[in-house]
Amino acid sequence: MISVDGLAVEFSGKTLFSDVSFVINENDKIALMGKNGAGKSTMMKIIAGVSKPTRGHVRCPKEGVIAYLPQHLLTEDHCTVFDEALKAFDEIFQMRDRMAFLNLELETRTDYESDAYMKLIEESSELGEKFYSLEDINYDAEVEKTLLGLGFHREDFTRATSEFSGGWRMRIELAKILLKKPDLILLDEPTNHIDIESVIWLENFLIHKAKAVMVISHDKAFIDNITNRTIEVTMGRIYDYKANYSHYLTLREERRAAQVKAFKEQQKTIAESKEFIERFRGTYSKANQVNSVERMLEKMTIIEIDEIDTSSLKLKFPPAPRSGDYPVIADGLSKKYGDHVVFRDASMTIERGQKVAFVGRNGEGKSTMIKAIMGEIDFEGKCDLGHNIKVGYFAQNQAALLDQELTVFQTVDEVAEGDIRTQLKSILGCFMFSGDDIDKKVSLLSGGERTRLAMVKLLLEPVNLLILDEPTNHLDIRSKDVLKDALLAFDGTLILVSHDRDFLQGLAEKVFEFKDKRVLEHFETVDDFLVRNRMENLREIEKRG
Repeated sequence: MISVDGLAVEFSGKTLFSDVSFVINENDKIALMGKNGAGKSTMMKIIAGVSKPTRGHVRCPKEGVIAYLPQHLLTEDHCTVFDEALKAFDEIFQMRDRMAFLNLELETRTDYESDAYMKLIEESSELGEKFYSLEDINYDAEVEKTLLGLGFHREDFTRATSEFSGGWRMRIELAKILLKKPDLILLDEPTNHIDIESVIWLENFLIHKAKAVMVISHDKAFIDNITNRTIEVTMGRIYDYKANYSHYLTLREERRAAQVKAFKEQQKTIAESKEFIERFRGTYSKANQVNSVERMLEKMTIIEIDEIDTSSLKLKFPPAPRSGDYPVIADGLSKKYGDHVVFRDASMTIERGQKVAFVGRNGEGKSTMIKAIMGEIDFEGKCDLGHNIKVGYFAQNQAALLDQELTVFQTVDEVAEGDIRTQLKSILGCFMFSGDDIDKKVSLLSGGERTRLAMVKLLLEPVNLLILDEPTNHLDIRSKDVLKDALLAFDGTLILVSHDRDFLQGLAEKVFEFKDKRVLEHFETVDDFLVRNRMENLREIEKRG
């Protein structure tokens, strides 16, 4: 059991939260929720021991292990994937090496009566008791199983970690955490860097094998599947619900409705009391009553109504310049890497103004097709863009491509042209960048902030073909809804890759399914596609694979 007692964080005269206390039990699966800036990541860092609170403390059993996966990793390493994952057992290996050293010392030294020799015996005994109580496992086999579960292939094991993208490096760190089998796993946006197949594997691991878990995530399906408790951080305090995310939303609305009712009743009482005081002030026979009512008002604690997160994006794409009738035409398109065929003989025609979805298992070629359309890779066959096409492209790693040394304002200022430059601060304000935020360096931004900034860059010039590859990573649930509304109103052509059914629902009117090295065209919505295939959601594409 881990206890959080009286936590408070204050800086620059502002209180982020104060007097926060709760207990994390052995099998709790907790969703840590709250609006952007409420203090979720700060609280998680304090529990992880990475940051210090202004007041309060976190108590953990002596032998307890807390493992933390942050949003961003800045480490650089050149050992292999397998060796890096094996570092999860470094402490055990160090104990083993120390035991070997102590045993050698005890065998070879002859100063049996010395204090130093007695200290060696004591250390050997204490360390041996701890070491030999550990579960005897095959470390290499555990590493292999975990890496495979997170989407690595055996041929990746001997590759240097420096060859991998930030997302794949994040998976290596996640593997190390899972291998430690900690008492509490802290995960800050873990699903942003792993494909849906690995998300499903991670869900199963956290549900069936992990002990306590606390997670910050904007993936509604993920947190609903794994959590049994929700802690909301709001207005400097917390509310603790024994419920998963969906049930918590209902309970939160009920709580706020009760607050509103109580607030209105209190305001009515205050108004009536003030009216009584004004009416009878100076009336000798009512003096005691007036004083009593005044004292009551002085002592009254005004009921606060929890704030609603209204800081979401207010997106509006510029009007799309008119394009030709067929923005994308592919005919007999094939792509392979060496002997590996991604897809063959694919054909598709996308009409002006259509909104289409690419769906299918990870690795079946969705992102490869986008790269072919963008002309980023070589391929066999034909793929042509139509007349007067202006492409807006949001890649999966778009946020990672930002210049780390530029500020938020410099990032958009260098791509803006014409009169729009006079509106940059207003535009950034719509994306929750205000005040000192615009002078922050990109390297200091959170994952969500980087994604929003990359989206601002995309919006600065009119386009008529939007290609979005997993655009909702790092966006919170409310922001996804606002982005979706903007895409619904977009009058150009849209190609969208996403595993998020809630996001795709009502948005895509045609589906291209990537399956078995083929691209199949379905003249139906995503919902119709799922119904016809008797699937509850897009995640089942991965499960069936």
